[in-house]
Amino acid sequence: MTLTTRDRLVRAAAELLLEGGRDALSTRAVSAAAGVQAPTLYRLFGDKDGLLDAVATYGFESYLAGKHALGETEDPIDDLRRGWDLHVEFGLSQPAFYLLMYGEPRVREARKEADAILRRIVGRIAEAGRLRVPVERAAQLVHATGMGVILSLIASPAERRDLGLITAAREHVIATITTDTAAADDSDVPSRAIALKAALEKDPGDALTPAERALLAEWLDRVAR
Repeated sequence: MTLTTRDRLVRAAAELLLEGGRDALSTRAVSAAAGVQAPTLYRLFGDKDGLLDAVATYGFESYLAGKHALGETEDPIDDLRRGWDLHVEFGLSQPAFYLLMYGEPRVREARKEADAILRRIVGRIAEAGRLRVPVERAAQLVHATGMGVILSLIASPAERRDLGLITAAREHVIATITTDTAAADDSDVPSRAIALKAALEKDPGDALTPAERALLAEWLDRVAR
């Protein structure tokens, strides 16, 4: 397959990123590696930030391909574990890409798909009646904990990394956001509220108006908290 000039520039930038980190991504170095003139880069990407966005998207394409390949099982909590492990493995094996993809305050479009995958898994846990906290908070806890572990390990010399933190943090956050079994008695009202909200979001039906659904969602969130 013949690569476009844009593709050549993105791949050249990706290789420089892997070899030398973000500091290696000067527009001059990328243009030289791709065999094009600097004005071509600016015409295609606007500026360096535009190029970085394209490189981050390129990294997300690889990451998301692995996410989709995991598929789904009947156990959403096990799916959460597998997704966590893949996320950590990607971050540790390609730290320069990970820092570009997740280490900045701006949220690129490509990242939104990855966030949506995590939310879907957590939503399935909620539907099963096994979530202790609202879906959005649970997804944020999982992501923040996973990212914290990765950034902490990346910042440590390889020989001093405690890889046991990966599993310990994973199981701690899972224990924090899930119950051992599906809500089976009337005392577990928060999990029931979370499960009901997840079910209504998946299939809202037409029994309630949009305004009524919004009000019910607010009430269920309040009960869940």
